[in-house]
Amino acid sequence: MASTSPSPRWFTSSYSNNGGNCVEVATDLVVSHGTVPVRDSKAVSGPVLGVSADAFSSFLEGVKAGRFRSA
Repeated sequence: MASTSPSPRWFTSSYSNNGGNCVEVATDLVVSHGTVPVRDSKAVSGPVLGVSADAFSSFLEGVKAGRFRSA
């Protein structure tokens, strides 16, 4: 029996204002692959960056703490 890899379920943050400068993430692969795929919402067939679940979690903590605010 052949196994199939799950397809990522992409979503954009609810905080996005749909201005086109967004990234999409697929958190549904954390359990099976230990990664969070990230891609540019304007280039959905372009490259995908696989971020470790731990690194993505740390990034989200930093965002919530305001460490990445633009000047």
